[in-house]
Amino acid sequence: MKAWIPPAICLMVIGMVLAAGCTGSQNPPALPPAPMPVTPSPLPSGTASFTMGDHYLQKSYSFQSENDVRTEQFRVSNPSWGIQITVLPLNENVQYCWFEMQVTNMDTGYVDTYGYGRDNGFERERMYPMYITGPYTVVMKGNRVKVDVDVAQRIS
Repeated sequence: MKAWIPPAICLMVIGMVLAAGCTGSQNPPALPPAPMPVTPSPLPSGTASFTMGDHYLQKSYSFQSENDVRTEQFRVSNPSWGIQITVLPLNENVQYCWFEMQVTNMDTGYVDTYGYGRDNGFERERMYPMYITGPYTVVMKGNRVKVDVDVAQRIS
């Protein structure tokens, strides 16, 4: 056997090892972390801000006692719509003032409840983005408050 063959074979083996990247540490190279799945987080209730467009409902209501109930019906034709309520307490002690609005999609039966006072906090103006078209019924109750209700398309 020729004297140059064993060194040539060794050089070929070393070359293949280097080309394959087998000379580094035993740990594989660190991969970048996998991206976390993105899930939209819901906005806290009543913190949205948008501009109202064409109105489906725009009225003022006054609730003097806990027995006062108002009901409205309307049909939403645009999936980008919202509800804005502005509450004016009619008593110096706001713990007696409250307002509750149940918004029911008549096609699905799904009910959202919004309000002021009691368990809903005391922010006097709130905006709620909505996303589903169809016929809606709104049942409103309150005590010692005047409430402006705007239900309209969102334009921004």
